[in-house]
Amino acid sequence: MPSSSYTVSDVMTHTAIAIGRDAPYKEIVALMDQWKVSALPVLEGEGRVVGVVSEADLLPKEEFRGEEPLPDEFADVAKAGAVRAGELMSSPAVTVHPDATLAEAARIMARRKVKRLPVVNELGLLEGVVSRSDLLKVFLRKDDEIEAEIRRTVLAGPALVELDVTVTEGVATLRGALRDRSLVPLLARAARAVEGVVDVRMDLGPS
Repeated sequence: MPSSSYTVSDVMTHTAIAIGRDAPYKEIVALMDQWKVSALPVLEGEGRVVGVVSEADLLPKEEFRGEEPLPDEFADVAKAGAVRAGELMSSPAVTVHPDATLAEAARIMARRKVKRLPVVNELGLLEGVVSRSDLLKVFLRKDDEIEAEIRRTVLAGPALVELDVTVTEGVATLRGALRDRSLVPLLARAARAVEGVVDVRMDLGPS
């Protein structure tokens, strides 16, 4: 029961806005505002990603304006005095490869608490950027497209010929007669793995 093969390269933004190490603070803020992004990759050489400057890296300049920092805030204070991308950036950058699955990208974002990931090739060169909203694009798939994929990839096989699926607003309902009840959790897991499926419901009777 193969699942969908969507990868980061299918949903990422291929034209990424990036900066160099020497980009000044105000230019970084202006670019973020212009392109409506919350972070920018920092490049050196032929396009190798060496860090990322995010809104969180920029905020200490305002946060500690005229305030005395606490001992555990000294690292942020250093960024409050920074004026170039190389001083402001978080390094090494948290990145993802274009052939990573959407689930892998989502897990990286969740674990590292970031909203966007630079997409790099095996040499570390920037190929694009993937954001949280990019990962949600699969939920824009049409119901009939999802149905067709479930029939083709999940319900293929002689033991499943009496089964069918309907998808409404991304919710897949599998119906029909099933002799081997041990297949129920496998079917549910395989259907849920199809990109764009919001939930899976089972309406399966005995054969």
